[in-house]
Amino acid sequence: MSHSRLTLPTPFTIRAVQTDNYRTKTFVLDGALEAVPGQFVMAWLPRFDEKPFSLVNADPITLMITDVGPFSHLVHQLQPDDRLWLRGPFGHGFTLDPAHRHLALVGGGYGVAPLLWLARTAPNAQCTVIVGARTAADLLYLDRFAALAAQSPHLEIIATTEDASHGVPGRVTDALAPRVAAGEVDALYACGPHGMLAALQTLAATHHLPCQLSWEAYMRCGIGICGACEHDGRVLCLDGPVLAYAA
Repeated sequence: MSHSRLTLPTPFTIRAVQTDNYRTKTFVLDGALEAVPGQFVMAWLPRFDEKPFSLVNADPITLMITDVGPFSHLVHQLQPDDRLWLRGPFGHGFTLDPAHRHLALVGGGYGVAPLLWLARTAPNAQCTVIVGARTAADLLYLDRFAALAAQSPHLEIIATTEDASHGVPGRVTDALAPRVAAGEVDALYACGPHGMLAALQTLAATHHLPCQLSWEAYMRCGIGICGACEHDGRVLCLDGPVLAYAA
């Protein structure tokens, strides 16, 4: 059964746990949500804590979780048949414009999570996917994007690493900027750290390129009450996390 919106924490059974790198796992649950790429859910462990995570997929519900704190560390101990509680989905996701035929999808670190799903929803557009990280060990979902590219002639994958250990040396902007300057991109979609998104926003504005950026934030309530996720006068759990910027 597909759920439209869970207002209270609802238990789901973990169907599979996949190891992505030394600190990141992907959890596949036994349920479905009515959602779009870029939306997020609040995951809860009883008597412990609740944290936001982007959806990697809605059917089945799939979450990428990186071990960066007490909550995510505890989730990493869960195994198939254990339960994880969710509420959501929340926020505004990405919106594809059929008029845009050449798309750039840019993910930094675990910001790649919603972009794999977004790429699957644009099978007829020419998509350049740029996945960036500090080192080769930190790159995520290259194998998943490669599997998708094997099925779609319209998908190109580029990896960047700041230490030059894999792919293009440098940051995602180093790989993207020449293509934008050459007029090879109609629209930009990105998710990642604030510094990366700010640089992409500047690049897009300079070249009058429409962009949609998914801003990471510490979302506590998910319903616009606490204000913990305020960004430039907007509450990201309601107005975002994806914010659109016109050309």
